[in-house]
Amino acid sequence: MPLHGARAAALLAWVNSTRVCTDPLDDLSQLQDCSVFIGIINKIHRSEEGESVLEQPLPERISFICAFLQKHCKHKSAAENLVSAQKLLEGEELALAKVAVLLLYHTSMSCKSPGDWNEFDYKTQVELASILKFVLDNEESLNENLETFLQRKAPLSSSSASSSSSEEHSPLLSLPYKREVRFLELQKIASSSSSGTNNMFPGPPSSPMGDVMQTPQFQLRRLKKQLAVERENRDELEVELAENRKLITEKEAQITMMQQRIDRLALLNEKQAADQLEPKEMEELREKNESLMVRLHEALKQCQDLKTEKGQMDRKINQLSEENGDLSFKLREIASHLVQLQEALNELSEEHNAALAQSQEKQGQLESELRAALQEKKCSEEKIEILQGKISLLEDQLAKLADCSAQEKGEVMGDILKLEELKQEVSSLAAKGAELQATVLRLEEEKQLQEAALQSERGRFEQEKQQLGGLVASLQSSLSESHRARERLEEDLRAREA
Repeated sequence: MPLHGARAAALLAWVNSTRVCTDPLDDLSQLQDCSVFIGIINKIHRSEEGESVLEQPLPERISFICAFLQKHCKHKSAAENLVSAQKLLEGEELALAKVAVLLLYHTSMSCKSPGDWNEFDYKTQVELASILKFVLDNEESLNENLETFLQRKAPLSSSSASSSSSEEHSPLLSLPYKREVRFLELQKIASSSSSGTNNMFPGPPSSPMGDVMQTPQFQLRRLKKQLAVERENRDELEVELAENRKLITEKEAQITMMQQRIDRLALLNEKQAADQLEPKEMEELREKNESLMVRLHEALKQCQDLKTEKGQMDRKINQLSEENGDLSFKLREIASHLVQLQEALNELSEEHNAALAQSQEKQGQLESELRAALQEKKCSEEKIEILQGKISLLEDQLAKLADCSAQEKGEVMGDILKLEELKQEVSSLAAKGAELQATVLRLEEEKQLQEAALQSERGRFEQEKQQLGGLVASLQSSLSESHRARERLEEDLRAREA
């Protein structure tokens, strides 16, 4: 089954946006040599780890890419089962598309901000957002669902369908009183989660990718991923510290052995001095003793340096452990707040949907009444025109018969009565037409008021949604500070190693 055209084009547009390749690609099959994938991996990590791999044959490149995906997937075996090295070697477009999807997901989790996606057109953003949302919703079952999703429009599960419906048909209106109460609750949640932090953040960008990346689900997944990286770095530092401790222990053992040798030489020196050895032998022993003393001082200095470095490492590890503990606590707190925000947003959506249905029903009634009134007014106007024509005709006939006989005058009196009745009917229809005109004006005014209220509620909902996005950004900043501290620690360690 061929790939879904729009999704394949969106993935290709994202690959070209990384600017890894000199000339833009126009087909997924051009990714077969895997050099572009390796370039994207190097760009994500801001390193040249894969440069040497580019000089290797294609099987080694594929092994490097699979190893990277296995390391950074949620489950280590997921990438191995999801991406087939043999199919990549054969250049199968579906396998290439899978790698592009996983790299897109990892890149958006690692370094992409919502504003970076504005270079894509709206249609491409919609497809990329659908891919990212699909991976978020199907992390546990990508092996079964990703191929179907890339080949055709996959049916949504009940849980993801409700979530997508909530996002695609974003609420615009809700009951005013309930909305005010709910918004106060949201402000309370925001103030409790970001105390001491400036809450005046801009709202999320008006783009599909920005909307997905500002959802609590995506933010929580990114925070968990960053926390896992922090823990991994801490483990690496602890391993390095253990190695340094082992080295110090070995140096101390060497110093102890050298001290024992010096002690033995000192005893031998005393014994030889007592035996009045030859001056030449004494000089050799003295030189050997001095050499051993120099080596002992050097070893002692090296041991002292290692102990100093060990103390610094201990302090850094303790500091990192404290920061990691604080980060874990913040993550749990942020996760709790994000769940509350999501629940509150869901309740707002439900309230809005109910109010929107009610508003649409009322607007439909108003439009039906307006159409009926306009139709009735049109009928009345037509009747008036007909009656006015009859009146004109009768008036002409009465003017001609003004000098006729008495009998004819009697008939003329009958026409006059008929004429009076027509005039009364015209007056009645005119009054009814005026009443219908007033009704039409009233209905049009009610319709305008209804539309104005709906527009006002939409603006209020969008404003609250932007404030929720600002709150998510403020929660994210609490993790960024810890991330910068970790980078400073890594720079200190690299400087010492150099």
